Amino acid sequence: MIAASRVSRIAASARRCARAAWVVALPIAWPAGALALPAFDAVRAAHRPSDLPLLDRHGTPIASVRVDPLQRRGPWVPLAEVSPALRDALLRSEDRSFWAHGGVDWSALAAGAWARAWNTHTRGASTVTMQLAALLDPELARPAGGRGLADKLAQMRAAQQLEARWTKAQILEAYLNAVPLRGELTGIAAAADQLFGKHASGLDAEESALLAALVRAPNAEPGAVQRRACALLRAPQGSCATLDSVAAQAFARAPGPWRVLGGEMLAPHLARQAALAVAAAPAAATMRAPAAVPAASAVPRAAAPPWAAAAPAALPRTTLDARVQRMALAALRRQLAELRGRGADDGAVVVLDNASGEVLAWVGSAAAPIAGAAAGDVDAVLARRQPGSTIKPFVYALALERRLVTAASVLDDAPLELAAGSGLYRPANYDHRFRGAVSVRTALASSLNVPAVRVAALLGPDAVFERLAALGLRPQQSAGHHGHALALGSADATLLDLANAYRALARGGRTSRARWWADQPRAAERTVFDAGAAWLVADILADSAARAAAFGLDSPLVTRGWAAVKTGTSKDMRDNWCVGFSARYTVGVWVGNAGGAPMQGVSGVAGAAPVWRELLAWLHADAPSRAPAPPAALHAEGGEWFLAGTSAPPAGAGAARRLGIASPREGSLVALDPEIPAAMQRMVFEGAPGRWSVDGRLVGEGARVRWQPHPGRHLLERRDAESVDRVRFEVRAAPPPRPVRAAPTRPKG
Repeated sequence: MIAASRVSRIAASARRCARAAWVVALPIAWPAGALALPAFDAVRAAHRPSDLPLLDRHGTPIASVRVDPLQRRGPWVPLAEVSPALRDALLRSEDRSFWAHGGVDWSALAAGAWARAWNTHTRGASTVTMQLAALLDPELARPAGGRGLADKLAQMRAAQQLEARWTKAQILEAYLNAVPLRGELTGIAAAADQLFGKHASGLDAEESALLAALVRAPNAEPGAVQRRACALLRAPQGSCATLDSVAAQAFARAPGPWRVLGGEMLAPHLARQAALAVAAAPAAATMRAPAAVPAASAVPRAAAPPWAAAAPAALPRTTLDARVQRMALAALRRQLAELRGRGADDGAVVVLDNASGEVLAWVGSAAAPIAGAAAGDVDAVLARRQPGSTIKPFVYALALERRLVTAASVLDDAPLELAAGSGLYRPANYDHRFRGAVSVRTALASSLNVPAVRVAALLGPDAVFERLAALGLRPQQSAGHHGHALALGSADATLLDLANAYRALARGGRTSRARWWADQPRAAERTVFDAGAAWLVADILADSAARAAAFGLDSPLVTRGWAAVKTGTSKDMRDNWCVGFSARYTVGVWVGNAGGAPMQGVSGVAGAAPVWRELLAWLHADAPSRAPAPPAALHAEGGEWFLAGTSAPPAGAGAARRLGIASPREGSLVALDPEIPAAMQRMVFEGAPGRWSVDGRLVGEGARVRWQPHPGRHLLERRDAESVDRVRFEVRAAPPPRPVRAAPTRPKG
């Protein structure tokens, strides 16, 4: 047997020979001149996190956006903010002589050569500096088949030059921010956050050992990582009793968005818009490597070095206010908790600044976090849904503007039949009651359906459709497709568009597109309503006494200061809305279900209105809103406001303004029902009281006349002492019944 002392002398000799061999080989393998390696400041400046914060108008993070789909990197972490336990564990694992060598650990190289000669496994001889050189330069990265002698020599040369230009602290800091650790996680910031939910400064000894163990084999089986971490802990630390549970929790954590504001994503839907914008325009959103950094080699590279990775330097700042956003989300969630069990599972809120059109809050869903196909993945601020009665103010504003009605005009809240395609349209009020003669002010404030349809019939579907389009509501299909149902919200709209349309009423009939990016240019403003008509509608919507007939004097629509508000509920209670404005803000709320399922007894005043009132009260906690002054074109008579050219009705008159023929409308087409005998069918003529005639023959008197229709084109006239109204319509005969075919008989036998 060979004596131990002799073995020791042989090993030392082998190490000296190995070092001598490397020293001889280096001048032969390395060409003269220095490599063009980047400076530390350039590498740090070019570092781009994979997730960028989305900021509100004040610079507060409200969400995060993934901009690099391949790697997960956190913000650059200075060495002073790295846990000492992690620094020690990493160097114990990867480079025990880091603070002593000049980039190459010759003793480790000799030991490795000796171990390979005796076919003995040992740790690698690559220092942290050598590994960093390979991370900074793709040409120095380890090939799939392993490094050859020339590759190793190039890596060593780069390491020595890094040591000559950088400090040890800079090398370790850059390495910790660039080292791959597991899967897509690169750098300690991302790994500490995703695996342990911590900042790198808060890692304890066990967590640090696990991260250090991942450096050697980032995607190793968890058991192997635990064993290696335990070996690192046993040196100065001792026990591994709780390491298994720490590792199990770390590797079981599901990947998630970069945490901001304590882990809450306040505006995930707007963040998704930012991510789509980055993906759609990568050339405009990416940053090149700093111009002061020279190319690392004259030879074209296969890939850009990671320190110069192209990624957006920052996201555009939003117009949102984190305080308003947080309050809107909290108020919505509180209300949905109150509605639990009634089929109302989700909602949305948008808050606009009236003057600028800037979006202050954008809550696309109450669900959190946004994930997969869950309800939280639907942005209800942009989803198109039936807005219900929230459309009525625009119908009345148009009729007021055209002087067809005044706020004092009397409308008939009674059963109504209007031609609709091949049938009849019979609107009904929400409570299925009729109130008889009501003023325009009461009808709008109390949200009565039948009077609203009567006013819309005066205007015609085309006029209503065009005005909704001018407001930016973007109604689809056509006016003929919706017919008179347009007045009750049959055309889908988004919450954002609807709130911005109400903002036009708040601004005296002027509108512009809403803005949610701080650098988005302000759109040109245009007038869509007469200022007097817009003010008058706002005054009606703020009139608590006028809405008392339907909502009472103490409802969620009553506020401390001045506010104009309207609710809406779509067919089968699938959607309910509350949209209104103060002098400064417009607030829109939707409550329903992302999948469109109906709710159980949840109307706009019971579902969305409490959120609206809570948020508006919070916005005006310091100073209640004040009513805007009436425009000069308005004048008051008998306690009511009137536009120029209109006035209060004479004493004893039943209506402030003649409504002419309300039904049928010009060009109406009526089809007889083949299932009902012709003698039993009737058309209803409605309008201002007068004498009614069809084709010159008197058929009745009053405000409502029934007439037995017969096929052909007809001229309807309504006469009174002041004027004559005429409407042409057509009645088509019922199609002949189809012959009934006898069932074939089956042959016998």
